[in-house]
Amino acid sequence: MTTVAIPIRLLAGVLALSCLILAPPAARADKVNQSLLGGVAIEGTDPVAYFTESRPVEGSSDFSVEWNGAEWHFASAENRALFEADPEKYAPAYGGYCAWAVSQGKTAGIDPEAWKIVDDRLYLNYNESVQSTWEEDIPGNIRKADENWPVIEKDL
Repeated sequence: MTTVAIPIRLLAGVLALSCLILAPPAARADKVNQSLLGGVAIEGTDPVAYFTESRPVEGSSDFSVEWNGAEWHFASAENRALFEADPEKYAPAYGGYCAWAVSQGKTAGIDPEAWKIVDDRLYLNYNESVQSTWEEDIPGNIRKADENWPVIEKDL
C-alpha cells in the first residue's frame, strides 16, 4: 500500500504544480495582470503612451521598471520617468484586468487595443467586442467594478 501511496502523492504534487505554472494570468497570485511568460504588465504595452499619444504603443524591455509586482515596459526613457513619478496616474484600473470582467465580479486578460480613458483613468478590456458591451454603460460598469475590485484584488 505504501508503494501505491507514494506515486499518488507524487502525481498529485506534479498536477498541483502544473496548475500553478499553466494557470491563466487571472488565476495567478498577482495584483497586476501579467503575461503568462515573463511577468510583463499589460502585454508589454506602454501605459503612458495611452495618455501622451492617445494610442497603444509597444514598450521595450530597454525602458522597464518593476512596480506593484510586475515589470512594466515603456517606449522611451521619458515615458518611464513619467510613470515612475506617478505610477497610479498611468497604471490601468483594476490591475490591468478587463474592466468589464471586473464589473461582473471576475477577471480576464486584455487586448491592448481595447482601451478607453475615462476621467483620467485608463481602462482596458478583453477585446473590442467586450469593450463595446462595457461602453453601453460606462459609469455603471465603473461603479460596479469599483465595488468588486477590492474583493477580487484580495483574492488574487
